[in-house]
Amino acid sequence: MLGAIHKDIGFMQMAAVLAVLAIGLFLLTLATAFTTKERLFMAVIYILIACTFLNNAFFAIHLGFFSLFLYRLLLIAAGCLHIFGMVRNRTHIERWHGLQVKGILLFFAFWFIYGLVSLLWAKSVTVGLKYLALLAMGIFFIYLIVMYVQKMERLMIVYAIWLVMTVFLMIIGFYNHITHHHLASSTLYSGPEYKQHYPTSVFFNQNDFATFLSISFFFYITMMKNIKNGYIKAIGLVLSLCALYLIFATGSRASLLGIFAGIAVYIFIVLPPVLKKMAIWLSAAGIALFAVLFASKIYSKFWELFLAPQTLHSFHDRLPSNVARANLLKNAWHFFLDSYGFGVGAGNVSYYLEHYAVYDTDNVAEVHNWLVEILANFGLFIMLGYLSVYAYLIWVLYKFYERKLENQSKLITEGLITAMVSFLVSSISPSSVSNLFFHWVFMALVIAAVNVLRRSSQMPEPMYR
Repeated sequence: MLGAIHKDIGFMQMAAVLAVLAIGLFLLTLATAFTTKERLFMAVIYILIACTFLNNAFFAIHLGFFSLFLYRLLLIAAGCLHIFGMVRNRTHIERWHGLQVKGILLFFAFWFIYGLVSLLWAKSVTVGLKYLALLAMGIFFIYLIVMYVQKMERLMIVYAIWLVMTVFLMIIGFYNHITHHHLASSTLYSGPEYKQHYPTSVFFNQNDFATFLSISFFFYITMMKNIKNGYIKAIGLVLSLCALYLIFATGSRASLLGIFAGIAVYIFIVLPPVLKKMAIWLSAAGIALFAVLFASKIYSKFWELFLAPQTLHSFHDRLPSNVARANLLKNAWHFFLDSYGFGVGAGNVSYYLEHYAVYDTDNVAEVHNWLVEILANFGLFIMLGYLSVYAYLIWVLYKFYERKLENQSKLITEGLITAMVSFLVSSISPSSVSNLFFHWVFMALVIAAVNVLRRSSQMPEPMYR
């Protein structure tokens, strides 16, 4: 009888999804008949961007192997509108030809194709398909944003949406922190009492929230620096302090380290050219001196975590967090070498950690390091490709920053450069970044900014239209 009830519930969920999709497609078709395609599509895009920040906190339809959230439904709607526009006219070809970041988009396409091929040697095709579904949604989102946000005006709207939605998420975070109440989507919703003070907002846990805030912090800092209005400067200062406080409240050391790294880079890029060379030499000397003074301690810790034989521990006691994370990295490295550098297959590193772990991880099945996750899943070539694209985007933004841009473009370049540095460091905090959709929103914003700035250097007039 229970099985029949579960089947009925599953059928009702599927019917509800189909009904929502059918009604949505009908309304989109109707709206298309009475609204200009451009306005309608951009409205869908902006709403989609805003909804990505809500995750699955307020709306979710669970289909067993997959879940539909509000932003996923809107992504489907945006995809339908995009295909409808491609059938009706050829403007998408003109948009594509006008792109200045085709190589970057082609890398993401190759990444996805490689992921499909990797299923041939993956232990779990089901896990791989789920992972590739997340990857496909992220890549398609980047494609849509880059294709349709090709003007500074639209880029600033996307930037503003991020700033506004962060305020909403921080309000929820402060509510968590003060009342010890969490949304049902949080692991702390029914978690232990001693963890209830950690803010999680709409995220799965406090580390995900802290990583998100490590990006937003620099958006508010650059807003405070580059906007002349005194009230907005004050708002930027207050919001940046709120973000910093919440990061402290999460206890995420990686995100705090990301903030420090971002601040260091920010100080460097705003220095006059003469002082930059001095800063580089002083930094190099400081790092060398630190390495010499603490070489024995650094090597001792490295040996303890990564080279020393694994010691047995009581299964009644949890591993220290640093030992558990080191073991996760050692396992991932072992899987990577065992795959001859090609990766274990899309999403399969978690499957390997669960079933074939060589080092004890206290049953944790996520790598907790974004770059290592890419390395173990997809191999050396894809990881180096992602890292190269990431470094290239920072470099291009910095070269534009050196051109003495006006305040609006400076706000974009400063905010994105420092946020990218911060995220690269703080991304070792979440269990996995693949399911954090704000990462794809952030990457889309960065790539779209590079495209807009490059187009502006060739065609200065249309940039702000």
